[in-house]
Formats: sequence, structure tokens, C-alpha cells
Amino acid sequence: MHTIIVTAAIIVNQDKILIAQRPAQAEHGLKWEFPGGKLHVGEDPKAGLQREIQEELAMEVAVEDIFEVVSHCYGDRHVLLLCYTCRYLGQQPVARECRDFRWVRPDEMDGYDFTAADLPVVKKLQKLLDKKEACQ
Repeated sequence: MHTIIVTAAIIVNQDKILIAQRPAQAEHGLKWEFPGGKLHVGEDPKAGLQREIQEELAMEVAVEDIFEVVSHCYGDRHVLLLCYTCRYLGQQPVARECRDFRWVRPDEMDGYDFTAADLPVVKKLQKLLDKKEACQ
């Protein structure tokens, strides 16, 4: 089985998180995901995530801490997803290598068709939101 290491960004702007829609012709076309992409061999994960966000959305982010690590198999491929929190630096995204993007709250994410590897991240974000609301 072939393993692919992928990075993803949790970019927060106020109470919303940036999600991106995969191009129609791509694998898992039209599914939603947290923006990011495959690492190059030997590439630092944080640097790779910054590169991918620039390529995909023409924006800069400050990559911070690891948020979640997901292991998922798609047929004969194993994806190891390294998901980082990222600080939004105020630059508006532009859909360059994605079909669309949205700023959504975690409680709105069930209305989007996410890739299977991203679903555990969605659930963790929703659980954190539930805990935050319970404390208020």
C-alpha cells in the first residue's frame, strides 16, 4: 500500500473556518476539504502547508500547532493527514486550484460533502464548539 502525506489548514476568521471545494476533474471531485495538499519528499510539513495554501488560495497563513492527525485508506492508498491550526493574516482567498471556498462555522459543516479523511477533523471541530457553547 502506498502512503501519501498530506497537510491541511484550519484557518479561523472570527468564528468561521475556511473550507475548499475540490475541482470537478480531481480525485474526489467536488468534495469539500480543509485546504492544503501533498508534501514533497523531504519537505517540512509547515512549509509545505504554507506553499499549498499559496498555490491553492493565493494567501499567506501563519502555521501554528498540529490540530489532528488522521490515517485513512482510499482503496490501495493510505493517506496520513496532518492538520494544523493556522492564523488568518487578513488576506482574502482566491480560488486558484480549487473550485470554490467558503467560510463556515463548525455547526454548518454537516451541510457540505467532505472527503472521508476530513470527516474526523469536522467532528473534532464540532465537539470543541459544543464544549465552548456549554461553558458559556
